[in-house]
Amino acid sequence: MVGGTAVTEEPASDLFAARFNDAGFAVLAFDHRRFGESGGTPRRIVRINEQVADWHAAIEYAAGLPGVDPDGISVWGFSLAGGHVFHVAADHPRPACAIAQPPLVDGRAIAPNALRSMTPGALLRLLGLGVADALGGLAGRPPLLAPAAGPRGAVASLTTPDAMDGDRAPDPEGRHTNWEQTVAARIALQVGGYRPGRHASRIRCPLLVVVCDQDRSVLVAPAVQAAANAPDAQVVHLPGRHYAPFLESHEQAAEAEIAFLRKHLDHHGSRDSR
Repeated sequence: MVGGTAVTEEPASDLFAARFNDAGFAVLAFDHRRFGESGGTPRRIVRINEQVADWHAAIEYAAGLPGVDPDGISVWGFSLAGGHVFHVAADHPRPACAIAQPPLVDGRAIAPNALRSMTPGALLRLLGLGVADALGGLAGRPPLLAPAAGPRGAVASLTTPDAMDGDRAPDPEGRHTNWEQTVAARIALQVGGYRPGRHASRIRCPLLVVVCDQDRSVLVAPAVQAAANAPDAQVVHLPGRHYAPFLESHEQAAEAEIAFLRKHLDHHGSRDSR
């Protein structure tokens, strides 16, 4: 299990991991390198190829754990990591099934909406910061950071109407005080070109795609279209915005995902440990 761009392991997975564990499934939640409790420097930099490689390493690590059936592994990702699920499930032979929860599957399709949510001045400042960050990285300078989310007018990676729900969704009680919600600004130059949904036709395991019908961050249509291109995919529509699975639609999301896991993993046998 992995969270979105700057959503680290505990706030990303705690709500769902506890439910999966109670249902009898072992859970391995991890941070991509350069984020959270994982190593890697410089920090806060999103490199897509590195993150996908981290998934492959985590799958193989999980397969070698005591009591884990190596043929009974599922992958779960949210937002940007939900997009990675498409990539990983297409390329790695091991997953028995996969769950993508409001996934970012087509950066090109969502870019116009993201740009409309920004003021012209904030957009120019963010792009300037992204270019400076990218050039600084080539020169070995520390990353220039931007908030992962902000209100319209802020110089932040995402300023869609539901972007700020991230503050109250994965960590409503503010328990994760070390959760740094920033990202290297060069991500503004990357996400528009990331289109993991294009891998959908190569996914051979069952795929559950969870979408939120009022999502203004990754949008609904790209994920539904990508799911339609997968050989064995199911789409669950939830009411609410991007973070609804952590908020008002949590029960519906958790029940759908547990039912999916039971259908595709129970015959492998599960364990009551996290």
